[in-house]
Amino acid sequence: MSAIDEATRKHVKNIVCDILEVEPEEVTETSLLAEEHDADSLRSIEILAAIEVALQVSIAQAEMKRMVNLEGIYAVLADARTKVK
Repeated sequence: MSAIDEATRKHVKNIVCDILEVEPEEVTETSLLAEEHDADSLRSIEILAAIEVALQVSIAQAEMKRMVNLEGIYAVLADARTKVK
């Protein structure tokens, strides 16, 4: 699995925070987006779509079950990037 660089991590976190309307300081890599930041399924789809557009990757909706926190999103993104290569 390829690592996600710091700039990409920051960009993804900003996307998540913008969509969830929370301050970046409130979101840690392990804080649960649904339980702690009110990310419902519609917002989760928004996050997925925004990441796909911003980072030009394709992520299957089935992967959303892994995208419960920033760590999960980074893992899914790394996997999506390795499938492209």
